[in-house]
Amino acid sequence: MTPRIEQLQEFLKDESGDSFLKYALALEYIKIEKYDIAKSCFLKLIKDDENYVASYYQLGKLSESMNDLEYAIEIYKKGIKVAQKSKNKKTLLELKEAYNLLIENDEDAY
Repeated sequence: MTPRIEQLQEFLKDESGDSFLKYALALEYIKIEKYDIAKSCFLKLIKDDENYVASYYQLGKLSESMNDLEYAIEIYKKGIKVAQKSKNKKTLLELKEAYNLLIENDEDAY
């Protein structure tokens, strides 16, 4: 475990509801290629704070890298709905772009 992960886990002991800390922890696990743990962190974050829209983008990208393309599509769709509802235009555009690229590449495979 990295010092950064340990630090984030310590912060989360005091701030267990902090979505940014949970998000940062998941990203740190991606950096050290602990993808299953990162995925669990993102899923818990979405469960606890479904409006933290950046988590959908990162979870979708992580799912793509794990070659779980159907799940990535599902996550992007959910994220798009949440971003539209919360009027988060920047993340909405990023989610739509990731979704469209994945759909296009999936169609090219046939």
